Amino acid sequence: MIRAAAQKIINRKECWLMKCLIIDVVSPAIAEELGKYMEVTTCKQLPPSKDELKAEIGDVDVLIMRVDPKIDKEVLDAAKSLKVIGVCSVGLNHIDTKYAEEKGVQVFNAPGLNGNAVAELTICKMLELSRHTIPAHRDVTVNEKWDKYAFVGRELRGKTLGVLGFGRIGQRVGEIARVFGMKVVAYDPYLPAEIFAKNEATSMSIAEVCKVSDYITIHMPLNDETRNLFNAKSIAEMKSDAVVLNMARGGIVNEKDMCEALKAGKIGGYATDVLENEVAGDGLTADAGFRSPLFDCDNFVVSPHIGAQTVDASRDIGAHIINKVKEALDLK
Repeated sequence: MIRAAAQKIINRKECWLMKCLIIDVVSPAIAEELGKYMEVTTCKQLPPSKDELKAEIGDVDVLIMRVDPKIDKEVLDAAKSLKVIGVCSVGLNHIDTKYAEEKGVQVFNAPGLNGNAVAELTICKMLELSRHTIPAHRDVTVNEKWDKYAFVGRELRGKTLGVLGFGRIGQRVGEIARVFGMKVVAYDPYLPAEIFAKNEATSMSIAEVCKVSDYITIHMPLNDETRNLFNAKSIAEMKSDAVVLNMARGGIVNEKDMCEALKAGKIGGYATDVLENEVAGDGLTADAGFRSPLFDCDNFVVSPHIGAQTVDASRDIGAHIINKVKEALDLK
């Protein structure tokens, strides 16, 4: 028993030789808990640029981040001691996971824990576009007009919602949509039929979803198959008053084609929480600029990737990442 206690003290001393670097705004519980086992530092600039990260990551054992900057071969080679990357989000397309594995670096994300937050934001944007709340607010506060007849909207009740990517987030969006009286159709080639049945959704191809839906919400990863999935061709197959919502990744929707469709009145609206060049190169931290032609379009709503930005999601994700890091490093 004494030997075990002594070994525990030795292990704790070894842990204190380790360093953790936090490079984004995450749950404070992560620093508090991991600080019991290792030295925890938070970057002054959140998130740092790629060059700033390379300068600091040399002796870091644990990296805690979200989606910026890009963790490529160059960054991983600069990390001489890195053992774990804890990603407080779902997507991993900003990390060279294959090279990280070759370097013996474990990468953990937090799938599903921001699902409700993203789903609620999706419904929020559906309502914003359907009821024109943003231009109505601007008309009252900026133009000082009180003209309710200028903002005639439509209800979600009785409309068809198409969900592309019917995982945790997509299913939750469908669940909420049904409360509004919407019919749910969905595309996800990786799910068995019983999942669609359980969630009262009709399984369809992408083309079928585009044809029948009044609203289409995207919850798919960005990869070679989904890049530019929504382009001039797919938009032409949709109803002229259909609304597209992208809470997934920039690049799935071709912004040039979407802009042209909005200006030509070929689509009812586009709401997004992401942009094509959001994580391009070094991301927005490198002042790459993110001006989009969509900014000049009517019936367009954008937010700066705030899908998971709730205190509730942050708490749940923080607890998950803490457990994964402690498990990976055998911290007792």
